[in-house]
Amino acid sequence: MTRIFAGQVGAMLGVALLALGPARADTLPERVTFMSADAHTMLVGYLFRPARMAAPRAPGVVMMHGRAGAYSSRANGTYDASTLSLRHKAWGDAWAAAGYVALLVDGFGPRGYPQGFGRFTYDSRPAELNEVTVRPLDAAGALAWLRARADVIPDRIGLQGWSNGGSTVLATMSPVVAGVPADGFRAALAFYPGCGLHGAFDEKPLRPTAPILLLHGTADEEVSYKRCQQLVERSRAAGGRIDIKLYAGATHGFDSPARSVQKRDANAVATDDAVAQAMKFFAEHVAGGR
Repeated sequence: MTRIFAGQVGAMLGVALLALGPARADTLPERVTFMSADAHTMLVGYLFRPARMAAPRAPGVVMMHGRAGAYSSRANGTYDASTLSLRHKAWGDAWAAAGYVALLVDGFGPRGYPQGFGRFTYDSRPAELNEVTVRPLDAAGALAWLRARADVIPDRIGLQGWSNGGSTVLATMSPVVAGVPADGFRAALAFYPGCGLHGAFDEKPLRPTAPILLLHGTADEEVSYKRCQQLVERSRAAGGRIDIKLYAGATHGFDSPARSVQKRDANAVATDDAVAQAMKFFAEHVAGGR
């Protein structure tokens, strides 16, 4: 697998700070379609592949967007590879540069909500977008699609999600969700998830099927990091393989390359460390030292 230093990956994310103009066609990911494990929703995905494959097959990453959807807030009705959000484009490019085949799943667009949802709309979102009962099936569909590719190592695929997509990660990695294979993802990254999860783990703690790393800011203005701490503590007490890293003063969406986000020192520091932590975590648990 092609290797680069985490600092270089962080720099790649930083480059997106300046990438506010139209995206170049030769740098865009491939648009693909595949079936959700709900067996009736044809999903859209965006495939990021290494420029050079060090071996015939590479490890994979499935990426789950948050409540704002896969696209830029400035998409202006055009929802395709050219209007993906800076965060998703930067992370997809970073995984590809590190030697992974990465697939960003658009689970909102095919269901009629390409623009996603604004802040504090949690209680009014449609049931067909539920992050505990529905979106994990999208992750499972993406997993099956990647596993069938000739250029992906089928048993070395990780899962990453942000915000509502981070909540989806937590649910997906739990065997309580029907339709998600327990032997699926090798490890998972959950960036600033909401940890209420419709009460799914209020009575029984989360017991992940593989290691999870949860990254959260202490100044998160949308979801409670303390609730995530409690979820992690209960899970670990029950033998769960899950860790949480908190970033002092970092806000919700701290890893967005947008200037307005990264000008906050705490967010910039959190982004640099989170990229390094994510690369190290997947190198150990997904790529397996390749």
